[in-house]
Amino acid sequence: MIEVVIHPQSIIHSMVAYQDGSVMAQLGIPDMKVAIAYALSYPQRLPLRQPLPQFDAGQTLTFEQPDLARFPCLALAFKACEVGGSLPAVLNAANEVAVNAFLNRRVAFIDIANVVEQTMNEHAVVLDPRLEDILESDQWARKNAQEAIKKLRG
Repeated sequence: MIEVVIHPQSIIHSMVAYQDGSVMAQLGIPDMKVAIAYALSYPQRLPLRQPLPQFDAGQTLTFEQPDLARFPCLALAFKACEVGGSLPAVLNAANEVAVNAFLNRRVAFIDIANVVEQTMNEHAVVLDPRLEDILESDQWARKNAQEAIKKLRG
């Protein structure tokens, strides 16, 4: 099961709960350098010389439930996980196209969720997909998302 919470201090980057009730957390300063470096050097860890979180500085760690109206793409991700099949691949592909369009100033930030949602809604989900179904769904979603972006731009 995946649970999402908002952690405003951005010190805890992930937590994993085990069947015995214990929880292990990855903590660090609020900076993506470590995560990016680890992704690029896996399974090695690079000597980044990042500072450690200051646990003795009276810092409080808080958590909040996400507001799905404020984070519509998170709501779409929950839907894709719930439906399953080929829908997560469609979400991913449409999101990549929409984010790229935003970064290239072709759509507004708020349009990203609209493009992804429209693409997901138009997709005929394959519930037990084979690899070829996932690849076809990915290509279909990319094309469909591009079409949705063209319609937004008029």
